[in-house]
Amino acid sequence: MSVWRALLSRNMLICVFTGFTSGLPLYLLLNLVPAWLRSEQVDLATIGLFALIQFPYTWKFVWAPFLDRFALPWLGRRRGWMLLSQLALLALIAALGAFRPGEDLGMIVLLAVLLAFLSATQDIALDAYRRELLAERELGLGNAIHINAYRIAGLVPGSLSLILADHLPWHTVFAITALFMLPGMLMTLLVKEPDVASPPRTLREAVVEPLREFFQRKGVRDALSVLAFLFLYKLGDSMCTALATPFYLDMGYSKTEIGLIAKNAGLWPSVIGGILGGLWMIRIGINKALWLFGIVQLASILGFAWLAALGPHASIDATALAQLALVIGFEAFGVGVGTAAFVAFIAHSTHPAYTATQFALFTSLAAIPRTFVNASTGWMVEQMGWLGFFLLCALLAIPGMLLLLKVAPWHGECRRVV
Repeated sequence: MSVWRALLSRNMLICVFTGFTSGLPLYLLLNLVPAWLRSEQVDLATIGLFALIQFPYTWKFVWAPFLDRFALPWLGRRRGWMLLSQLALLALIAALGAFRPGEDLGMIVLLAVLLAFLSATQDIALDAYRRELLAERELGLGNAIHINAYRIAGLVPGSLSLILADHLPWHTVFAITALFMLPGMLMTLLVKEPDVASPPRTLREAVVEPLREFFQRKGVRDALSVLAFLFLYKLGDSMCTALATPFYLDMGYSKTEIGLIAKNAGLWPSVIGGILGGLWMIRIGINKALWLFGIVQLASILGFAWLAALGPHASIDATALAQLALVIGFEAFGVGVGTAAFVAFIAHSTHPAYTATQFALFTSLAAIPRTFVNASTGWMVEQMGWLGFFLLCALLAIPGMLLLLKVAPWHGECRRVV
């Protein structure tokens, strides 16, 4: 199958929609909500603590077996849960903007936690659907396209919504942002339920067997090494971008400049990085890709340190905009290639019989830094400044790279379990 024919296939188009509808709620929590709070004079420490609202992403493996075991009475086991979560997400995103941070912070926290829970539930269903949809030869490219669409979704709350916020009230901005859930809902209604094996016969079987299989297959020591790698590989990068929008604001950039320059500068490098990551993995394999792309990812963190070293701008000129575009573009490229290899590694580490629960477990571990560690980033910035913070992020990216010696050696080969 030619590259172009593979890229333009129906399954790859579906991956575009799964990635976009999966990324939108998360980037709303990561980008739009912090910008909203900062513009309403909420302090950085409190904004940093808002990372804790994302804890459902780290615990979604707890209720993933429930989605594996039970099907809703419409659309099938995967599509039923997809549509239900998407409908609820649309309503919640629109409702969030009806509150004011200065007066209703408690209610905003409650709605944001519920939004994260529904987003994580949608991810469980979407990840399982995508894995059951794609043939073995489509895994690498399909995951790369999913990741690209995932990041492109970030342009809505991180670019369009920020620009709108300079001209419209926040409740209108959130209502418009919520409408971008509609394409994913349409996709859910139009696609077919994949042909897969029968669901687990009991809830106990859905919970116990995926964990038992993973540890028996890998052995306890190797299994723990894999789990540690999943936690650490994206730690530095996740921390680096946790307060990206407040960082840009503190460097003197307006919300419109962030929307037009910073976010859009990351679009094409992210797309190119994701596609190249998927194609390069075909040539060099997942193990070497994790090494090479991890180095690029580490270097991109140092770009933020360089921008912080330049300090806030009294006035924004073409040079200042070019500096920001360069840093964001390189970071987007690094994350694009790095995440493509990382998600491919996760997919290849799951067993076909227990994909949903194992996929949820592995991605939950990867989300822990974004949730619990990132909650302290605001405090870290206030204690050591932006430059010291970004240097720390670069240092924390190294342990995950060192674990590659164990879980993905350079001359080894990552094989799919069959």
